[in-house]
Amino acid sequence: YDVIEPDKGWEDREKRERERNIRTLKYKFAFSATINIPIVLYNYYSLLPFTLPTLPIDNFIPLLLFFLATPVHFIVGHGFFVGAYKALRNINPNMDVLVAIGTSAAYFYSVAVTFTGVGLLYYTTAVSLMTFLILGRLLEAIAKGRTSAAIRKLMGLRAKTARVVRDGEEMEIPVEDVQVGDTVVVRPGEKIPVDGVVIQGYSGVDEKVITGESIPVEKKAGDEVVGATMNKTGMLKFRATKVGADTVLAQIIKLVEDALGSKAPIQTLVDAVAARFVPAVIVTATLSFLVWYFVGMGFIFALTVFIAVLIIACPCAMGLATPTAIMVGVGKGAENGILIKSGEALETAHKLQAIVFDKTGTLTKGEPEVTDIVTITPPIGNPSPTAQEVKTLSEEQLLQLAAVAEKSSEHPLGEAIVKRAMERGIKITDPEFFNAIPGHGVEVKYNGMEILLGNRKLMKKKDIDIEHLEEKMKALEE
Repeated sequence: YDVIEPDKGWEDREKRERERNIRTLKYKFAFSATINIPIVLYNYYSLLPFTLPTLPIDNFIPLLLFFLATPVHFIVGHGFFVGAYKALRNINPNMDVLVAIGTSAAYFYSVAVTFTGVGLLYYTTAVSLMTFLILGRLLEAIAKGRTSAAIRKLMGLRAKTARVVRDGEEMEIPVEDVQVGDTVVVRPGEKIPVDGVVIQGYSGVDEKVITGESIPVEKKAGDEVVGATMNKTGMLKFRATKVGADTVLAQIIKLVEDALGSKAPIQTLVDAVAARFVPAVIVTATLSFLVWYFVGMGFIFALTVFIAVLIIACPCAMGLATPTAIMVGVGKGAENGILIKSGEALETAHKLQAIVFDKTGTLTKGEPEVTDIVTITPPIGNPSPTAQEVKTLSEEQLLQLAAVAEKSSEHPLGEAIVKRAMERGIKITDPEFFNAIPGHGVEVKYNGMEILLGNRKLMKKKDIDIEHLEEKMKALEE
């Protein structure tokens, strides 16, 4: 046997990068918040209802605040400064420009005050703003991570390997190596690795992961099969028609990824406003500085006004709210099996007046359960009927025989019968003989009896007349 290493593709690299980014932001936020506490306490100690004693160290507090604020400004704020530089280089000012100018003005002015002793310190403004901004970046990264997890969950549905026939020999290869035209063999209980067309075999295929339909779909020669669905009963041979990025599952994953990167109409409006808002704020701050300076309020007061305008006008929520809402909405939908095509579709959804749903697996769980047990003849007292007594069964006896027949079956209807028998505490023993007939039902030998459990086709195949039951069956089907 050849060793097939697990896939270490894009999703693994993306996951490691995302976790590293979140970890870095957590460290930055913890560091910034820790530094921010003593700075804020110093800034507001004058509001205390009592007077603190003067200490010899008081004269060195501005210098201490300088050493505390400096790493926050340059290390924690590094990402904002890089973003501002790139935005200005591309002549497309964004929120990072406001953050960089506002915090830098507050910080460097405070540095000047620290070493000249003239004016008020604004380290609190610079550090507090940076702390809250980095918290916003952290929350945004976590939201992106949850959405990425939904995509990885979809990717996890794929088969890792495929069994193909090449040069007359059957071999197992990584699913990435399957080529269009390959003959692929899938045994019962295995995932179908790629999309294709059946050329040999008959089986029931569980397509719940793609369609939500809980009942296996019968597949025979000429029928199409979809990658990531589960082969349940028989062996299938099929010719691969779509592989890699062309499979149905890959297209679904791409749909989610495209939706994450798409912009809703309101986001386009937000971007347009932001592109004009940032220059307008800078111009307003500059004019405010000049007006207050030339009316005689002095340089320090005018600079304070300049910084205040930049800080207060920083609309971080405007730049983060819409894309974050789209990411979380699309990701949460993917987690619950709802695939949203684009941000525009998400925004338009509130205008819908009617929605058409497929019932099974969408509005209902898609898990069959026994609702009625119908006996045709009067019951008898023996809890373990023999072949001579099988014509007269109670509900419990009938359920026991049905559960014995379906005990080895993987069909959802069979599993529902076994589940109901177990809920009633009925003992389910192994049959002496079991044969699953794909597309028909099961044939079992138990306690001297031959039990047939299946659909109309099985009864017809075995020449069993059920015409007198048609009325009851139709009533239950309705």
